[in-house]
Amino acid sequence: MKFDAKSPNKLPSKCRLHGILTITTMRESDGLADFSDYIVFVDESGDHGLSKIDPEFPVFALSFCVIAKSNYIENVVPAFQQFKFNYWGHDAVVLHEHEMRKSKGPFSLLMTSRELRQGFFNRLNQMITDTEMNVFASVIDKTLLVKKYSNPFNPYELAMMFCMERLLRFLWPKAQFGKTVHVLFESRGKKEDSELELEFRRIADSTHSWNGTTYDFKKMNFQPLFVHKQVNSTGLQLADLTARPIALHKMRPEQENRAFDIISPKVSGYKTFP
Repeated sequence: MKFDAKSPNKLPSKCRLHGILTITTMRESDGLADFSDYIVFVDESGDHGLSKIDPEFPVFALSFCVIAKSNYIENVVPAFQQFKFNYWGHDAVVLHEHEMRKSKGPFSLLMTSRELRQGFFNRLNQMITDTEMNVFASVIDKTLLVKKYSNPFNPYELAMMFCMERLLRFLWPKAQFGKTVHVLFESRGKKEDSELELEFRRIADSTHSWNGTTYDFKKMNFQPLFVHKQVNSTGLQLADLTARPIALHKMRPEQENRAFDIISPKVSGYKTFP
């Protein structure tokens, strides 16, 4: 059976999928759902509200980090766990970009000496460099958005749509159609999670057209998961380290941004709007 891997909208007639409730296939050998070979971790930087725009940070950035599960299990998680054991003697610490930047909480150890701080970030940067992942990011300029549109969409919804489009295009040629793709978000509270899940499912159970291209998200079973910070997900911590550098690059592209320089080779899709 042949299909056009470059076009997620052209399936042979015998392979057409007709809804999010029917595309989860079962592996005959063990009766489990047919899960994707990839997992997606999401984080954001900035406030997605439009009523009060911070002139110092007028953008909203969303980052999707896509990692092959085999690589995540065998390489990414062990590397991050070893890193934590080396610096704290345990792996209960959650790596958080803001706290590291401010040397707060468990990261107060970074104030011990310049050598320790430099060694810490050099090792962390090397781990990110060594991580095989694809980053799909979108940055919404909120100031331009409200100027251009009288009734603009929510920046989070826009950014998620753009990232989902690129995620679909990435997974399609890798024969992931019909599989369940888990997309993990850090939980922000019951109300916020419910609102985000509603918008996510609107996208995942629909067909969208943008600039002449049609995206049929129903051809994969995208499922959101909202994970509490205490779960200590390595993938979510990794995503947290990508969002702010991408946002800063959009705001001040000429400014030195070492973190973005490390991430940029992994950015497979980048959309700014408007």
